[in-house]
Amino acid sequence: MSMELKKAIDQISKDRGIDRDLLIDTLEEAVRSSVNKKFKNKLDIEVSFDEEAGDIEVYQFKVVVEEVDDPNTEISLDEARIEDPNVQLEDELGFRMEISDLGRIAAQSAKQVIIQRMRDAEQEIIYEEYKDRRGEIISGIIQRRDRAGWIINLGRTEAILPKQEQIPRERFRRGDRVQGYIIDVRKEGRGPQIVVSRSHPDYMAALFKREVPEVGDGTVTIMGVARDPGKRAKVAVLSQDSDVDPVGACVGVRGSRIQNIVQEFKGERIDIVVWNHDVATYAMNALSPAKISRMTVDDVEKTLEVVVPDDQLTLAIGRKGQNVKLASKLLGWKIDIITESRYGADPSDQADLEQAEHVTGIPTDHFVQAGLGSLDALREASDEQLAAVDGMDTSKMADLRAALNLLAPNRDTREDDGIQASTADAPSHDTVVAPDDSTE
Repeated sequence: MSMELKKAIDQISKDRGIDRDLLIDTLEEAVRSSVNKKFKNKLDIEVSFDEEAGDIEVYQFKVVVEEVDDPNTEISLDEARIEDPNVQLEDELGFRMEISDLGRIAAQSAKQVIIQRMRDAEQEIIYEEYKDRRGEIISGIIQRRDRAGWIINLGRTEAILPKQEQIPRERFRRGDRVQGYIIDVRKEGRGPQIVVSRSHPDYMAALFKREVPEVGDGTVTIMGVARDPGKRAKVAVLSQDSDVDPVGACVGVRGSRIQNIVQEFKGERIDIVVWNHDVATYAMNALSPAKISRMTVDDVEKTLEVVVPDDQLTLAIGRKGQNVKLASKLLGWKIDIITESRYGADPSDQADLEQAEHVTGIPTDHFVQAGLGSLDALREASDEQLAAVDGMDTSKMADLRAALNLLAPNRDTREDDGIQASTADAPSHDTVVAPDDSTE
């Protein structure tokens, strides 16, 4: 080897960003491994890199003895004194070995070790680069798809977009550029694994921080995000400056700011909600655009009973329960929505509907919307009427029919005995009556 080796080390260190000393240590270890492999670990050797000569030096050491038993590790006193007249018994003498003695196989082995060590060093550098970047948005090119998800080329390394972190029904092709939100960086045997998400609520918050200057500088704070990825989301915002409208800042002139975010999520509808420390006011904002008549707040159970005009029920619940589900997720409270007509209805009807909900898993409001708001209506309903209930299928219908046969005697017994439910022990709730312009 010659000065070419030194140049190669300097070039690799510069191109790959790998510490030069680490490369030299790796090269020395590779040569040491190759020599030991060729001589079956029978030699006592030392390997070092000569900076001035730009060369690898390999020295074999032997102990000076009177009688040689192992020529690989021992040398006689007479032979030793030819090399060094002052040598004594038990001294060690070093003899330089020629690298060419390693042969083709040893050289190949050294090359493999060097490549592997360089790869390990490079992976360690990549891990150190990304381990503190959780919560950042990155961009890359779709490279391929495997069983776990999409593999994204980031340049020096790859990221994975797992199936569970994708937006439903979103499709990619090889070569597409895609953004993702880093949720994890794992140190694994084959190298660091960077996990990104497109469905995570914090991804939407990060996009608002990037697209809306007032969010980026802290004037407007994102207080919470609830998402049904690809369909609808609610974002709660709070302004730290009374002169700044948080909703207007996030939406932008003619929707210019929020439109960029909507496009990133392929048309996902985004509702901007004004956060409020008062849970009732916050809930009214979160359930917008539905109008709220009154609300009962149970602080202990963290439950809200929301009463809406009959013509607002569908709007409050949303398509497939989406509006109330997202509002509930945003608040962290359970929300029960009932209509004004049901609010003053017979409590036993509500109890029967709750039994039907327990059996079928279908919310009571779906039965009410289908005109089946009482036990008698459920018992007399035809299969066609029951099938019109949102979420009903043949199996659930059979379960409901069986349950109704059990519910009927219990209901009749309650009525015959004149038993009435007592509210004396019921927990006290706060009732909020919403003004006509309560929604935002």
